[in-house]
Amino acid sequence: MIRRLASLAVVVAAALGSYYGTLATAPYGLMWLAEAKLAKSGPVNHFTHTPPVRAERQFVVRPSPDLLYSVCPYDLTAGPLEVTAVPVPGRYSSISVFDARTDVAFVRNDEQMGGEPMRVVLALEGQQTPAGIDTVRVRYATGIVLQRVLLADPSEAAAIDPIRSKARCRTLTG
Repeated sequence: MIRRLASLAVVVAAALGSYYGTLATAPYGLMWLAEAKLAKSGPVNHFTHTPPVRAERQFVVRPSPDLLYSVCPYDLTAGPLEVTAVPVPGRYSSISVFDARTDVAFVRNDEQMGGEPMRVVLALEGQQTPAGIDTVRVRYATGIVLQRVLLADPSEAAAIDPIRSKARCRTLTG
């Protein structure tokens, strides 16, 4: 009887360990896959402004065809990253920062920008950042910055592209 209880305890402990191990590591694995996929579309620490979404060109799982996406996979090991964006007048737009664990580290939308360009610096704890610029401290060196712009009609994409292409990611050095 004691042997059966000991065996059952080992099985339960292994099952619980596997379950909690998967819960703890899955977000990192998913973000690693997303970063690897996005790295093929453009360089790290730079925005890639993608064309309107179509079924055969999905960079984001189940993206909305009503949104234009720009992505900037980032790596802060070389230093903090400056992120700038210009809101598109009359359109919802946002900048979101996702860390290596898929947690949202920062979000700012067009209303919060008040029609003005946005400028923030992403940095790890201990990295020096310029004075006078909003600083977002992230826990992990890698992640993704995502810009979204809402379209009223897909034909607007060409007219909106010059504005959204003003979004920049650049590593601050020195």
